[in-house]
Amino acid sequence: MAEDVKTLDDLKSVVSGTDAPAAQEETTREPVRDRLGRSYATGKRKDAVARVWIKPGSGRVSVNGKEINTYFARPVLQMILRQPFQVAGVSDQFDVTATVKGGGLSGQAGAVKHGISKALQLYDPALRAPLKAAGFLTRDARVVERKKFGRAKARRSFQFSKR
Repeated sequence: MAEDVKTLDDLKSVVSGTDAPAAQEETTREPVRDRLGRSYATGKRKDAVARVWIKPGSGRVSVNGKEINTYFARPVLQMILRQPFQVAGVSDQFDVTATVKGGGLSGQAGAVKHGISKALQLYDPALRAPLKAAGFLTRDARVVERKKFGRAKARRSFQFSKR
C-alpha cells in the first residue's frame, strides 16, 4: 500500500508482480460446430424467437420449411435477412435453416437476422468484428409496453369530461 502509482507503466509493474500470467493470457475463440458441420444460434426480437442453423452451401434460406421469398414476401424483410451476410462478406456461401415462433413478420425477420449473425460468428470467429461493429450481435431489448389499469392503453388515458 506504500507504493505510489502515478503512471500506467508503474501500474503494469505493480500488477505484473502479482498476476502476470493471468493478465497476459489472451483468449482466442474457437469455431463452434456440430458433427454435421453446422453452427446453431438463437435470435430474439420483440416476442419472436428464431432457432437458426447455418452450414456451408449455395446461399439457400429456409424459414419454417418455406423459402425466404414465400415466408417473407416483402422485399424489406428479405433485405433484413441478407444484411449479416453482406456485412461479413460471405454472401451466397451459407445455407440457412430457421424455425421461428411468436411475434409478427417484422419481429420474426429481426429474430432470424439476430440468429444468423450469432451463428456466423460461432462458425467463423473472424467474422465477429464486422458483425459486432454493425450492431448485429446485440439483442434489441425493446418490447411493447404493457397496458395499465385505469387507462385506455399503455399510456393513453380515457377522454376527460368536465361535465
